[in-house]
Amino acid sequence: MNEAQDSRRQQLADASAQLGLLLDTATADRLIAYLNLLQRWNSTYNLTAVRDPAEMLTQHLFDCLAVIDPLRRVSPKGRLLDVGSGGGLPGVVIAATCPDWQVVCVDTVGKKAAFIQQAAVELGLRNLRSEHARVENLKLPPFDVVTSRAFSSLPDFVRLTRKHLAPTGVWMAMKGKTPDDELAALPSDVDVFHVEQLIVPHLAADRCIVWMRPQAQPPKEP
Repeated sequence: MNEAQDSRRQQLADASAQLGLLLDTATADRLIAYLNLLQRWNSTYNLTAVRDPAEMLTQHLFDCLAVIDPLRRVSPKGRLLDVGSGGGLPGVVIAATCPDWQVVCVDTVGKKAAFIQQAAVELGLRNLRSEHARVENLKLPPFDVVTSRAFSSLPDFVRLTRKHLAPTGVWMAMKGKTPDDELAALPSDVDVFHVEQLIVPHLAADRCIVWMRPQAQPPKEP
């Protein structure tokens, strides 16, 4: 392993410790391999606007690792849909660090969906699959968690994905600053039960998770 890879591995170990994550060697290897794969494909297919390897480590990998502990608090396992996954963020990172979660990444761009499928093969992630489709056209069993990272506004996110959410499922929307205008525009039957502030190692920017669920409907009068 060269000096750059050694540095990445050490930075990953330090960031994971700050986030309260214990990554075994195999998981750390997968995450580093994923970053290398993303960098390699990005030079040809323009999967992400971030091209500098150091920035990829912080803005992509650490950013997505920050949601792992909150997700595990929801449940140690389940089915998760990553909408507008792009280069597999956060879906590939979740699949790599949470093997008991079955992760489906969906994107409308064929080259991005193909990259995620290739990542699943190369990284040996049997719990990860990719779908090249519009999310509203997907025909899959419901999911326990539906997530997105810079996919759309919160109102559009819940509108397009509601049918994919299990009755007891939740939305996990990754955002920068708390999106007050988007929160105000949500339908009245969406319950925002927590806006969780995140601290991403080495990233001087606001990050949060907006946790939402469909509001329970009162029983109809006879």
